[in-house]
Amino acid sequence: MRRRTILGAGLAALLAGCAAEETPARTRPTTSAEPGGSPTSVASSPPTHAPPGSASADCAVRIVDSMTLAERVGQVVMVGVTEASASELAVLRRLRIGSVILMGNHTGGTAGVRRVTERLDAGGLPAPLLICVDQEGGLVQRLKGPGFDTMPSAKEQSGWSDAMLTERAERWGRQLRSAGVHWTLAPVADTVPASMVRVNAPIGELDRGYGSDPDVVAAKVSAFVQGMAAAGIATSAKHFPGIGRVRGNTDFTAGVKDTQTRLDDPYLAPFRSAVAAGASSVMVSTVTYTRIDADRPAVFSPAVIGMIRERLGFDGVVISDDLGAARSMASVPARQRGIGFLRAGGDLAMTVTPALADAFVSGIRGAAEDAAVAERVRDSAVRVVALKLGLGLMPCR
Repeated sequence: MRRRTILGAGLAALLAGCAAEETPARTRPTTSAEPGGSPTSVASSPPTHAPPGSASADCAVRIVDSMTLAERVGQVVMVGVTEASASELAVLRRLRIGSVILMGNHTGGTAGVRRVTERLDAGGLPAPLLICVDQEGGLVQRLKGPGFDTMPSAKEQSGWSDAMLTERAERWGRQLRSAGVHWTLAPVADTVPASMVRVNAPIGELDRGYGSDPDVVAAKVSAFVQGMAAAGIATSAKHFPGIGRVRGNTDFTAGVKDTQTRLDDPYLAPFRSAVAAGASSVMVSTVTYTRIDADRPAVFSPAVIGMIRERLGFDGVVISDDLGAARSMASVPARQRGIGFLRAGGDLAMTVTPALADAFVSGIRGAAEDAAVAERVRDSAVRVVALKLGLGLMPCR
């Protein structure tokens, strides 16, 4: 949906980031019955995910193998929370949820956010919660107030040197860490062609992109990832394989298609650079890429998610864009969304709408009666737990 006024663009930004909010404020084929069927590193940076074969990865296997199926399923679902209210906490505990995204706009500074994250860290789960947020800068900055810098947009960040961006990102990361946040769903790795900047609703219109040259975008994405890693904050390169060449915003529009991106597209360079720089995760969009898989949105496409594993060589956490409130998902039964993403090769299915958490979990648990699906859930839970270990959220046991 095009927003033609400053007020309209601001509202869109409040609903943007990885997902729309409910109110303003290892490829494996699937069955046809379900969606999705068929740079230089920073030496001092702490690891934010565990490579296969590492001690953390081996430990993650042991931890996940000690979990029940219900606990494993909880590890592969992310749920939106706002204030860590009693009702929100009850959902997390009952469903054994392993990750949350902070929704709403928090203006109470690091102290105010810390009060929320401390309520979330109340225990009672098989592994600590991963707490993430959309903290890109510009119009997409969920956390503000004393202790948080006002982050400029990616468009403004792109005018800085790579060294300056890394330094600033490390500072922003330390602020997140002090507030009890572990993961920012950034940077935006989408490249918007110069001819589409003012008609590309999700990125260009909101100044969320680093530019129109994929090599420049790649350098800035790497700098941001390295800075956050130096502060011990996980990152997510989004929105794979790119939403810079679409017009509609999937938060508000159904059936958004990209008719240009291909398997060997030069616009994949920023995602490849993010992985090389140590990004902790890659987020998959809900756009349909007709030159890769014309029949399914990317989040349900083994072909698209397989590119992350095979072409980017990434074995960390693959997270979905919002599968809950986004208009692009409205035609898919809620119970089929999480399992559709996992069957396609994803690891962490996100719903910003807590009311849909039961449907996501029940859909995955029901499908996991099949041994092959249960193994798919286990593999994804291992990646998520390895990320938690890499962030120092829990000891090896």
